[in-house]
Amino acid sequence: MRRICAAWLVGLTVLACSPLAAAAVRGFELSALDPLATRLPTDTIVRGDATTKWEILPLDAPTATAQPGRHWLRFKAVERFAPPGMPVLVVHKARATTLEVFTTHDDKIVRLAPATEMPAFRGTHDIVFALNEGLASGQSLYLRFDSVGRGLSEVRVSASTLEQALEGGAEHSRMIALSFGALTSMALAALLIWLVLSDRLFVLYSSLFFLQALYLAYLSGQGFSWPLLSIAAPLGSHAWNVPAGLSGAISCLFVREIADLRHFSPRIYVAFGWIAVVFVALTVANLAKFIGLGALVNAIGNLIFLATALFTLIVAFLAWRRGSRAAGWFLIAWGLLEACTIATVVQLLLDRSEESGRLLYYFALPLSMVAGAVFIALGVADRLREQRLALSEAERRAQTDPLTGVLNRRSLVERLEAAGVRARARGLPISILFIDLDHFKLINDSYGHQAGDACLRAVIGPIQAELRQSDVIGRYGGEEFVVILSSADAAAARPIAERIRGRVEEVIVDGFGAAIKMTCSIGIAASDAEGTWGETLIARADEAVYVAKRSGRNQVRMASTAA
Repeated sequence: MRRICAAWLVGLTVLACSPLAAAAVRGFELSALDPLATRLPTDTIVRGDATTKWEILPLDAPTATAQPGRHWLRFKAVERFAPPGMPVLVVHKARATTLEVFTTHDDKIVRLAPATEMPAFRGTHDIVFALNEGLASGQSLYLRFDSVGRGLSEVRVSASTLEQALEGGAEHSRMIALSFGALTSMALAALLIWLVLSDRLFVLYSSLFFLQALYLAYLSGQGFSWPLLSIAAPLGSHAWNVPAGLSGAISCLFVREIADLRHFSPRIYVAFGWIAVVFVALTVANLAKFIGLGALVNAIGNLIFLATALFTLIVAFLAWRRGSRAAGWFLIAWGLLEACTIATVVQLLLDRSEESGRLLYYFALPLSMVAGAVFIALGVADRLREQRLALSEAERRAQTDPLTGVLNRRSLVERLEAAGVRARARGLPISILFIDLDHFKLINDSYGHQAGDACLRAVIGPIQAELRQSDVIGRYGGEEFVVILSSADAAAARPIAERIRGRVEEVIVDGFGAAIKMTCSIGIAASDAEGTWGETLIARADEAVYVAKRSGRNQVRMASTAA
């Protein structure tokens, strides 16, 4: 497990630190108009009559401004742009930012119509404009933005071909759709299993990964263009912040269940409950954005997420060291998810460019969520296996005699009733052997009760050696044992009883002074001979034992002949 965790972490570190795609687009110049001139008429700016200064901007990074309102960018071809295929202009911007693109043709101002729109990471999208004839050397395109809040800080402009633009968008959409489908399918499967098993762990699992699926869909931007999910488009960043906060609360409730913290550490169990309440409060605090406290809430939320993630890793590790295999699976999944999340946060802090972080955003992060769901599903299965084994062991102890390991009296009678129902339904007989060790009280008085217990244990093996797999033996009380012979009539039961009597006679128990030898008396009652079933058969076999003892012991008697 340690090697698996290490391999994932190393792989993600390499992925986060490797040089990711995104070289600057060559052959173009991007510049921004002086803010003082942005209110000039469109004709004046597009025709190049503006006397204000255009500030050159880097092409390989988003433009930056904190001021909402109208902004103008100029995209100028330094050399002719006419690639094979359909040339296009790709503008990456926030959804809240409106955009218009202008150029001049035959001394006329032309407004370009968007050819297509592709969703992008963190609620942004790419608008593609077709450039039918490409761009001549020195030709400029003028982009007018009306931004809200920090909308313009998400703007990037590039030139490409329609094939390349659509290929990149389809690749992102395919990856997110597959991951979303996998997460929702596993969440739905867990919910259906809960309908059968009624274990709340499945409800928590289903809720956790359905929220993760929503978070992934909206954070990647794909969900804003999907049916049903597109209803959350007006919510902006709340569309992924709310699922993130709620999934944090659900994960706290989930980890305390899968790690069995109620029994392992009640205090930590309660602590996770309070942390879940904090996450719910943090989710509600998203409303603070409307009163200007959004940045403060985000900072507090990031600290809470980081502290909780580390605390959860420590608790899961301790639970795994305690012997919880389910917690070990959760540790792998949680470590994987947190490694990808931290790598994504670091990428956003170092470089907000989506292109430089596309491998993290569209591949590492969704795949880590799917892998985490699989690992946690294995943990849930492991926990159910442990519960089943514990339940089976508890049932075995409740059904067996602790001294000899055979069925106790209550379980023996239940088995006899069930065997009788099956036999009568099939028209088959059953027989009962009532085995009573001879002079057992004398053994206890002469050698002690430990010697008597040793004798009881010693006869079980020889008796079972003569039984079939379908036959059942139980301790009826004291030194008395009852054997249920399925599908055996009186004629078949007697030779089995004789062989058992002979084997018991050969048993020798050492270690308590002189060697102890035993004999037994056996009574037989068969349903075909007695015409009765259930405990009445045991009573008839018990009567035959008393006849055997009065006749000298160490012998077998049939209930029908004993009468």
